[in-house]
Amino acid sequence: MRVGLDLHQRQVPVDLAIDDGVELPAALRRTLRGELARMVRAAGPRLEVAVRLCGDAAIRVLNAGWRGKDKPTDVLAFAQREAASADSDLLGDIVISVDTARRQARRGLHAELLHLASHGLCHLLGYDHRDDEEERVMNARAAELRRAARDGLRKRKPKRQRKTAAAAENGSGSGQRRR
Repeated sequence: MRVGLDLHQRQVPVDLAIDDGVELPAALRRTLRGELARMVRAAGPRLEVAVRLCGDAAIRVLNAGWRGKDKPTDVLAFAQREAASADSDLLGDIVISVDTARRQARRGLHAELLHLASHGLCHLLGYDHRDDEEERVMNARAAELRRAARDGLRKRKPKRQRKTAAAAENGSGSGQRRR
């Protein structure tokens, strides 16, 4: 599903695809779409990113094919800048396993998905974590991107709506069981 959000009179293209069988409450889907757009906008003007939310089986196939690791992982990033005919505005693709995110989530699924998206976005921007210093710099940038995503949400929604969105992101009242 293509989502184009008008933020400050600029179009911020974010492609969000959610695989069949991936269960996410509608309110969480809407919240994530806006936050992803704000994160990409904070990363730079005119940038485009595709995000795919999938299950462990799908990400395992990608992880085996691209990294030679035959196991699921939480997030993969495929940077377009590494392609021969790269478009400077098209950063690349981020793939997140919602199954793994649920298992890892200590502060709720929403926070974990946002964390993984910011981590993947940092990789698309050229950050890495091969040593402690690189990891420190990358984590600081990821935190900035998450703040930009959440700040926009706080500015746009009254407090009562934020509480409703928070309940939805944790599966309250949606029939989903928390893990």
